[in-house]
Amino acid sequence: MPNKDPDYYEILGVPRDAEEKTIKDAYHRLAMQWHPDRNPSPDAEARFKEIATAYAILSDPSKRARYDAKGFEGVAHYNQDDLFRDIDLGSLFGDLGFGFGPGGDSIFERFFRGRSAREVRGEDIRVNIEVPLSLVATGGNHRLNFGRRVACPTCRGHGTADGRPPPACSECGGSGHKVTSRDTREEAGRQIRFQQLSVCPVCHGRGTSVGTPCPRCGGTGEVLHQERLKLHIPPGIEEGMTLRVVGHGMPAPSPAGKPGSLYVNVFSAPDPRFQRRGADLWRGESIALDEAVLGCRRIVPTLDGEVSVTIPPGTQPDEVLRVKGKGLPRYGGDGRGALNLRIQIAVPRSLSDEERALFERLRAIRGRRE
Repeated sequence: MPNKDPDYYEILGVPRDAEEKTIKDAYHRLAMQWHPDRNPSPDAEARFKEIATAYAILSDPSKRARYDAKGFEGVAHYNQDDLFRDIDLGSLFGDLGFGFGPGGDSIFERFFRGRSAREVRGEDIRVNIEVPLSLVATGGNHRLNFGRRVACPTCRGHGTADGRPPPACSECGGSGHKVTSRDTREEAGRQIRFQQLSVCPVCHGRGTSVGTPCPRCGGTGEVLHQERLKLHIPPGIEEGMTLRVVGHGMPAPSPAGKPGSLYVNVFSAPDPRFQRRGADLWRGESIALDEAVLGCRRIVPTLDGEVSVTIPPGTQPDEVLRVKGKGLPRYGGDGRGALNLRIQIAVPRSLSDEERALFERLRAIRGRRE
């Protein structure tokens, strides 16, 4: 009589006395082979779940002992949350390189809890913004406008015409999945039954039957909303730093879930006066040849207003003068950067007769010195 229960050692292809490292190595190899993002086979998702479930049981000493003692009956009472509760999901899924993002357990949600799970968060939203250097210098609020989908206010996210929670799907019983079994004959002649989970074709993974849909959202439970936020920019925010706004991402797949987060990547807007490099500001400053030789004073702009800067005699082309404390605040409050002036010397292209005579005389004088 064929064995209808899964053999987790056989699924991972390891002996019953396999050590922890052997089990983990086998999991990694098979998970990479059968991950649905890599393997186009229609069986890939089911095999990936079997492999992960086998690892969750055999990598836990207590679960493995129960399985060794009583077989599948010893672990059949565990649900998916029980199986993975004591496992570092980042170690289990994240180092495979597939979709392990800010939600922390996005792969676990995708493959094991399913889209109908009530605790699943919505997807995150990422946007890039540019803010003026003046706001980076002082910190403050920045108005952010963007579009996102939110729970329909008419049906409260249920998608039903009467706004009430829809009943469980009669096809899948509310799980959002359809379970099918199939037998696979191995070379040794044994038969192992695999359970394959697929998205329910009736409710499309929601786990509920909407019936008459909401006229506003058409049964999706979501509508497009133009969001207007005041985003606080901390003083000296670093280039490309990401700010997280909880609860302003996409809505959860079910009304009882939580929306995702909004991630805002902040960049400095171009400024014709300066270039930013960390907390320092850079600016090219052009002076005349005689000013470079004799020295001068120049009025230069800063983010705090204009300041007078002394350019010493004998300043060379591309020499950099630092004006301390006139850059941007260092993020975290440790002082300010500098305003760096890169000196550019403007050599006259044409001279008056008087100017030419003076330069000729200067050349003669300097020539006698040499």
